[in-house]
Amino acid sequence: MIKKLVLVSACFCLLAASKAEENKVVVKEVFFTTDQSRENIDSPAVWHAADGRNLLFATSKAGHSVNVFDAENGAMVQRLGGLGSELGQFSRPNGVWVVDDYMLVVERDNRRVQVVYLPTMVGIATFGEEQLGKPYGLYVQPLGGGEYAVYVADNYETADEEIPADRDLNHRINRYLLETAGSTADAEWETAFGATSGDGRLYVVESVFGDPVHNRLLVAEELEDDSKGRQVKVYDLDGQFTGKTFGKGIFKNQVEGIALYEVSAKAGYWIVTDQGKIENWFHVFDRESLEYRGSFSGERTLNTDGIWLSQKATPRYPHGLFYACDNDRAISAFDLGEVLKRLGLKTRE
Repeated sequence: MIKKLVLVSACFCLLAASKAEENKVVVKEVFFTTDQSRENIDSPAVWHAADGRNLLFATSKAGHSVNVFDAENGAMVQRLGGLGSELGQFSRPNGVWVVDDYMLVVERDNRRVQVVYLPTMVGIATFGEEQLGKPYGLYVQPLGGGEYAVYVADNYETADEEIPADRDLNHRINRYLLETAGSTADAEWETAFGATSGDGRLYVVESVFGDPVHNRLLVAEELEDDSKGRQVKVYDLDGQFTGKTFGKGIFKNQVEGIALYEVSAKAGYWIVTDQGKIENWFHVFDRESLEYRGSFSGERTLNTDGIWLSQKATPRYPHGLFYACDNDRAISAFDLGEVLKRLGLKTRE
């Protein structure tokens, strides 16, 4: 029986890999941000301001800053932060999320999340210092009335920098309630979760992304192991593992950034990064069924960490833009309309 199960699993992975080769396209990037090869750029996020500004933010791990660009052409605008632990300063910023008029930045080495009020570009609050060990990524769910649920991935390790024992994987994801009012913010820790047995165990975590419509929280499993890792694990928003995973046999490298393209209230596509220094792919999965739909790569973009997707229509890009980290040095942008057309996928209704 064990041999049969191993054989079935191996065949499934080979079938998935074969299917992944059938629908792959290369799409030319429409622009890149200013090259910053010494910055160790990690993750992008976009803010569409009420005054018409469209700004692209990128975390700089080596520069201890958040760098700001024009989201429509990649030109440098300004730099926020600098090394330190005060409000407005950062220490190895990694994950970043923009929601309404707020930017949330995960600082690995300050072991916290900082909230920046975007109309003034000023840091207004921090949270997580008491719970987080080695935080990387986050997802922010709007709850209404200025409140948000914030899910933070914590890749804490043992004293010798190894993956903890299974029994200690129970707080890989921390959830906070963030309350805001204009330029003020305050957060409270609510819970932490992570499976300690079975397929839901989270070994190496960074990127997370939620889908409240389907009560899902996707967690990228970065462990480079074809049995336990290189897949996306699906939890619900209350922290329970659903029993579902996807992408096994398709991902060849580390599973990194996640983004959601919405076709309708319930339908759409997940885009998940397969980070490679030689071949770097963005795999596309159905939002509802989680089935594989195709893959695309850029002509130049490699070694992608974080990604961001904006469906805001502009005269030049009516279906929005997809942003990806390019080899630690820049952010590249793709025309979403072109990506979906080349893959034979639907655009928003």
